[in-house]
Amino acid sequence: MSVTIIIDSTADLTPEIKQRMKVVPLTVCFGDEEYVDGVTITHRQFYEKLIETDTLPHTSQATPNDFDKVFKEVTEAGDSAVVLMLSSTLSGTYQSARLAAAEYENIYVVDTQTAAIGGGILAELAIQMADGGLDAKSIAERIEEEKKNICLIAMVGTLEYLKRGGRISKTVAFAGELLNIKPVISLKDGEIVILGKARGSKHGSNLLVTEIEKAGGVDFEKPILLGYTGLSDIMLQKYIVDSARLWENGTDELRTTPIGSVIGTHAGPGAIAVAFFKK
Repeated sequence: MSVTIIIDSTADLTPEIKQRMKVVPLTVCFGDEEYVDGVTITHRQFYEKLIETDTLPHTSQATPNDFDKVFKEVTEAGDSAVVLMLSSTLSGTYQSARLAAAEYENIYVVDTQTAAIGGGILAELAIQMADGGLDAKSIAERIEEEKKNICLIAMVGTLEYLKRGGRISKTVAFAGELLNIKPVISLKDGEIVILGKARGSKHGSNLLVTEIEKAGGVDFEKPILLGYTGLSDIMLQKYIVDSARLWENGTDELRTTPIGSVIGTHAGPGAIAVAFFKK
């Protein structure tokens, strides 16, 4: 019995890793316009619409029926599955997966308590465990422990989208834009929190480095992924150069990927992010 790793479409991964998993898409809504995340709208198209429209998009959770179709396919093939879902504090998708899984054996659903590239590196670790011969139950149990060690830290390029989403007040956003404030945010127990604020991109990058160091260091034996929101990775590439001392003795390659709709909606374009496991 082989193990299938199932993710929702909000988990961001490099294409070669993602193609080894089954993906259950969420729905991205811009007003009355609905798109199937990653199917009828790409990351690039998402950010083009995000920049062009005044309407803040939202995602609609995948339904139990969406998961049932995938679970049926897996079990009919005689396989088991580990299902890694976006934080339940950000979406009801986890609950939908749980409801559908109740009708099956050997389907294990995990609330990752993270999102985007955080979910991506957790799913990649699960793939490594499956390749190592662990069964689905053992993988799910280990992932429940490993998720506690994930750090997802991002520097936001603009305060506009945090304002639109009600995360900060209009007054704070206005003052922040005047002062060129770059917040550094993270996910704590599945919730978006602001760790600190810096004046300008250079100070923001320094604060991002500081927060990574405060986390206790990077476990280079496990997956690491960097991401960016928007249509260009220029800021991310600059950050990689500026933060070289964090990585130069641990890895020869830093992989990057665009960040999708969930974090992108709140962070807006121009954000850069790092996801890793703490030592």
